[in-house]
Amino acid sequence: MTDLPPARRADAARNRQRILDAARTAFADTGAETSMAEVARRSGVGSATLYRNFATRHELLEALLVDEVDEVCAAAATVEGDSPAERLTTWLRRFFQYVTAKRPVVLGLLEHTDTNDPVFKTRGRMLAAGQPLLAAAQDTGQIAGDLDLGQILDLVVAIAKIPGTAEYRQPILDAALAGLNKLGP
Repeated sequence: MTDLPPARRADAARNRQRILDAARTAFADTGAETSMAEVARRSGVGSATLYRNFATRHELLEALLVDEVDEVCAAAATVEGDSPAERLTTWLRRFFQYVTAKRPVVLGLLEHTDTNDPVFKTRGRMLAAGQPLLAAAQDTGQIAGDLDLGQILDLVVAIAKIPGTAEYRQPILDAALAGLNKLGP
């Protein structure tokens, strides 16, 4: 006998997804201070429906983070490109989008968190997802072998933290990713 949770009704699943979509947008627009009332308003559900799905703000933030991490990890397996280096670079650009979009969510989680929360397990999942891409690019000699994925992800995160607009950070990211290509011996 399995201990699977009961399946959600279709309308309940739609409400949960509406809440997550609205919360993702709200946190991106207004930052880590976004209230549950604002999420309910934007999602078009009542407070009772919101709290039935996510009893606390922390639970909502965790669900957002897990959804986003799942998407980035899945992208590593399906990313397209003509070469291993191009596939890695495409995935790193997707990772960059995640880092810049998740910042308000992570800041909200860090307010009341401990080391068992998903925010602390994210890095390991990202490393596991992206490692085959880096290994393939390094095996073909397209990416220098003296870098590990942790260092590369740290580089991308550092660029995401640079103050300014997305338009300001984009050429910095482009230059850094171009620099990953093995140019020398």
